[in-house]
Amino acid sequence: MILMDYVKANKLSQKKYILLKITQASLHSYKNKMFPRTNNRKAISTVLTTMIILVASVVLGTGVVIYGTSLFQTGAQQEAITTQGVTIWVNGTDQNGVSWGAAGVRNSGDKLVSVDSIQIRGASVPFTQWWVDKNQTRVSADNYQSQYIMTKMQTSLNRLENTSPNTTTPCPGGTNFLEIDFDKLGSKPTLCLNQASGPISLTPGQKMIVYFRVNPGLLAPVDSGSSTSVSIFAGKTGAPTSVTVGNP
Repeated sequence: MILMDYVKANKLSQKKYILLKITQASLHSYKNKMFPRTNNRKAISTVLTTMIILVASVVLGTGVVIYGTSLFQTGAQQEAITTQGVTIWVNGTDQNGVSWGAAGVRNSGDKLVSVDSIQIRGASVPFTQWWVDKNQTRVSADNYQSQYIMTKMQTSLNRLENTSPNTTTPCPGGTNFLEIDFDKLGSKPTLCLNQASGPISLTPGQKMIVYFRVNPGLLAPVDSGSSTSVSIFAGKTGAPTSVTVGNP
């Protein structure tokens, strides 16, 4: 109707009218091909679904990357301890089986560890029977690598006798402390071993020296010269060590 009004107003010939009609039809066909009509709700729903899938994929991919990185970092850090100079002594004249042990323990891993178990022949030694020094000045490389010595066993006090200190005593005294000096008048610092009450924490690279009283009756004088197992653990890390029972 609009086209006819245009033709009459401009007094177009029949030939021009036909050409104009063809042009109008072509434009209408091109519009339908290039811009087809769609259901608006269906189109919006499709777009939203696609966006949700894309966002979920990105989030899931990011989570997998973060989790994998966390696993790699955790796996790269390991808990490990090494022991040195593990020794056991039994009193050769006491039929009650009074015996002591000593060991050096070092955190050789990358994480903080807590030494929480000493076992002799599978029997755990209570914390109150541990005497520990982890002061890195006193637990020097020389002291740590020393041959650990045994002092007199004070059976009545369930402890060891202090050695003569190198210079001035580093301990405040009392039964909760034990002084051990490996070279008396030498250059090695005197150890001040404190009676433990729980697990001993060690940072990476930190060392400790522990003297411990074996549970009564577990070893006897007849065990002198025989092999026994000593296991020192920090959580799940650690291993048993076979040692020969000594007689001081």
